[in-house]
Amino acid sequence: MPSATRVPAPRVAGLVGLALVLVGLAAFWGVYDWVREAEDLAALDQPIVELLAGLRSPVLTAVLLAVTTISGPVVLPILVAAGGLLYGLRAREWRSAALLVGSMIVAVGVATAIKVAVGRERPSETLWVIPGAESSASFPSGHTIGAATFLLVLGYLAWVHRPTWRTAVMWLVGAVLGMGLVAFSRMYLGYHFATDILASMTLAVAVLGGVVIVDRERAAGAALATVGHG
Repeated sequence: MPSATRVPAPRVAGLVGLALVLVGLAAFWGVYDWVREAEDLAALDQPIVELLAGLRSPVLTAVLLAVTTISGPVVLPILVAAGGLLYGLRAREWRSAALLVGSMIVAVGVATAIKVAVGRERPSETLWVIPGAESSASFPSGHTIGAATFLLVLGYLAWVHRPTWRTAVMWLVGAVLGMGLVAFSRMYLGYHFATDILASMTLAVAVLGGVVIVDRERAAGAALATVGHG
């Protein structure tokens, strides 16, 4: 029978996951409301894209084209699937791989459904680095939600397997920097507005919360171990 001190821990982890889901969805709705009403940050969408287009350079454009290709709907899923398969075969532990792949499928599916439902037009094609490169709607950014979900969930899983403050900090810093780079590339290349990017990040937070809920037993153990290391 579980000890009294450990019984509440999974419940707390589940509540933390639920909080992430609710905060992510509430933030998404707020961004969507900005877009629908063309106010607040949405009022700056066009000026931001035009400003970044004016700052382009050949070297930076080449780098960010590579970033957006790697984080795209073709390359990133292949990398995630291959990496999950290799990890599962090597570690003989499939739960983490399933959580990562499953979260990516959910994130991309949600983003695709919202794109179709909202049908927001992208920035003018005259601002695109490669005209004709995109055909789907603009809101939210598929590249960003894919990369953000991948980085957040991968970082969470790394922390679960090595629950220390150092791992937690590295997870957060790495996720923020990676998401920022992909997000910047999508706006710099002219394919997305800032609100498209922000909406994707909020949805990725909600997906992370779902992962924590499903994985709450391990999340609770990792949290207790992290506190112990402190």
